[in-house]
Amino acid sequence: MTTGGFLEPVDRESTPSIIARKLRNAIERGKLAPGTQLAEAELARELGVSRGPLREAMQRLTQEGLLLSIRNRGLFVVELTEDDMRDIYTARTAVERAAAEQVILRDPPGAAAQLGVVIDRMACAAKKGNTAGIGDADLEFHEVLVRLSQSPRLIRMHQTLLTESRMCVIALEGAYPEADRRVPEHQEIADAIAAGDPKTVDRLLVAHQNDAVARLAPLFPPAA
Repeated sequence: MTTGGFLEPVDRESTPSIIARKLRNAIERGKLAPGTQLAEAELARELGVSRGPLREAMQRLTQEGLLLSIRNRGLFVVELTEDDMRDIYTARTAVERAAAEQVILRDPPGAAAQLGVVIDRMACAAKKGNTAGIGDADLEFHEVLVRLSQSPRLIRMHQTLLTESRMCVIALEGAYPEADRRVPEHQEIADAIAAGDPKTVDRLLVAHQNDAVARLAPLFPPAA
């Protein structure tokens, strides 16, 4: 079978994609804080790129909802409201519950073992009082859970939520009085997966996300 020559060869990652990834990571990590105005000339100098690919990268992040374009003012890192945060967690919960169903149908013990590796890293970070490390492992746990569903669409939907989720997790780092509270919460989920208990997994995932929302709500401004 031939394609008639209408398919172009696959290129390596484009410059705008690389720039978008770097900016996305800076937003995730709080290096570009919510509300920060992006200075095009300064960013182009810092990244060592021309303005063309930088503008394309920023347009991608605007479409993803991470940057906000305000007419006659410029581009700003989005500031999440309480409604935004609740919507992010509502979407994440729906995706993760669906993913967990698929994980339990496939290889529950194997999935639990992979999740356990992440929990070990979370426990290590908790012992050191490394709240950023705990937050990283928290998101990695959920990312691995969804990836183990082997559902391309669930994985794709979940990926679009991870950057916004990380913005929330940065705020959440100061919202847990006990640094290691998240370790047993995630271990319970992994244990229920290992046992092949879908009802318990579903209940624990919902409770886990609801707890995060309850802790985060006072940290975010209400919608205007």
